[in-house]
Amino acid sequence: MDRFTICDEIPKEAREELGEYSDIVAHLLFYRDIKTKKEAETFFNHNYQTSLHNPFLLKDIEKACHRIESAIDNNEKICIYADYDADGIPAAAVLSEFFNKVHFENFFVYIPHRNKEGFGLNKKAIDQIKDRETDLIITVDCGIADVEEVEYINELGMEVVITDHHEVNGRGPKAFAIINPKQNECQYPEKMLCGSGVAFKLVQALVNRNKFSIQSGWEKTLLDLVGIATLSDMVPLKGENRALASFGLTMLRMSPRKGLHKLFTKTRLNQKSITEDDVGFTIAPRINAASRMDEPETALNLLLTKDYAEADAVVSHLHKMNDERKGHVAAIVKEVKKAMKDKNEIKIIVHGNAKWQPSLLGLAASNLSEEYSCPVFLWGRGDGSDLKGSCRSPESHSIIDLLNGLPEGVLITYGGHHQAGGFVVHFEQVDFLFEKLLEVYNKLPTAKDLSFNIDYILNIEEVNEGLWQSIQRLAPFGIENPKPVFLFKNVVIDDIRNFGKRKEHFGAKFSNEGRTIDGIAFYKDRDCWYKNVSVGDVVDVIASIEKDTFSRFTNFRLRIVDIV
Repeated sequence: MDRFTICDEIPKEAREELGEYSDIVAHLLFYRDIKTKKEAETFFNHNYQTSLHNPFLLKDIEKACHRIESAIDNNEKICIYADYDADGIPAAAVLSEFFNKVHFENFFVYIPHRNKEGFGLNKKAIDQIKDRETDLIITVDCGIADVEEVEYINELGMEVVITDHHEVNGRGPKAFAIINPKQNECQYPEKMLCGSGVAFKLVQALVNRNKFSIQSGWEKTLLDLVGIATLSDMVPLKGENRALASFGLTMLRMSPRKGLHKLFTKTRLNQKSITEDDVGFTIAPRINAASRMDEPETALNLLLTKDYAEADAVVSHLHKMNDERKGHVAAIVKEVKKAMKDKNEIKIIVHGNAKWQPSLLGLAASNLSEEYSCPVFLWGRGDGSDLKGSCRSPESHSIIDLLNGLPEGVLITYGGHHQAGGFVVHFEQVDFLFEKLLEVYNKLPTAKDLSFNIDYILNIEEVNEGLWQSIQRLAPFGIENPKPVFLFKNVVIDDIRNFGKRKEHFGAKFSNEGRTIDGIAFYKDRDCWYKNVSVGDVVDVIASIEKDTFSRFTNFRLRIVDIV
């Protein structure tokens, strides 16, 4: 149990301050750094007018609006240049819906090929865009790092408005306008918007300027798209992001989008009760599967189609691509595991295959990093000539520190953040990559202990509708508002099973004092827990609580974190 810390009872004065809330809600609020009545009211009560900031606080927003309005007035050709993931594609849909609303048809969307072109602007794409007699490029979820590419756009006589949310590193591009809350001298209060969030603020500003006589508040109809992106892009779910995620879920539950209707039917999701988990595990993976399997435009069609027949075809195709993606990722994970010699002494995993598609390696690296609790670096080549890789790490080590520590010349380029990144490695250096990374790993201090908080100790019989409703008051859950985790002590394992097409998921039945409850964990097996488990064992289970909406009757179950 040294890997886990059980939260203490909250101080008496804090309990009194949060007196209008139940014990468990007050406890969960306190350990999410919400300690006053006013903070709790702000956290729980969202208002469109007060929870969202004024878009005109964004640097260059007026300039960008004026340029877009001028382009519409003069029927200039506009290209929406979008990233290929579940943030960039909804962002492209946000701007597309705005142009459709004002009956402007002289625009198109360009989404780069994930494997052949990579992230951001590139000169070959810019040439193609120029060949279509484009006057203005609007980037969504990319562009802030593309200094040379923006200079090339300017040389070709086009102009570019950048909307992005990524970090501004060094010299910024010389675009006509840049909308990014992280850029210098931007006064916008919420610095952690996702790419779709930034695109939404641009549309909100355009609507508020009332140049096109759009009904005030029309942009709210786009919040389902923004909600998908906000919940998919791992931004902190507090402040304005929490409001956007909450409003987004509300809109998703009533969204008229035909593609989403078909997706919900295909995946047996009840639209009226869509949750952040449904976005993270069902909607976003299918949007991402399109670009991972070479067809990003398919995901955009999912969000924009107005035709049920097309929606049905798109959803079926995305579903098939997602299944293929799962199979490819599982094969990569299996190959890596087979190549690992001593699985008990693993510090770092480095592996590659020139036949692997780079677009799938992040998912495989995440699975391996979670299972073995170590940094994982995987590389492949796919259709390109360079060896491209993805890397993932648990909280214990920083990916960026590991990459920064490599000798000059090992990597061509790299980037990322604490737990995830990407890299391009020289062909002649790839055989030495494990050795070099291990040297860096051994020199670096452990950034953070692997322990994490258990919110509360519960008994199985306490899991009921009342408890569920109390917990759900804090939803949606995500970064900086984690799903509550509970400890269930001295429970008996009545049954163990594997389920899924490939029997890749773990299931168990637990009992205590006559009450039983199911527990599940995806992509886990009986050998991956802190304690070896067998039927009849008395164990402590660390888990979150969820509703099983797929069974005939709505039941509660445990999403297992660990068995100790």
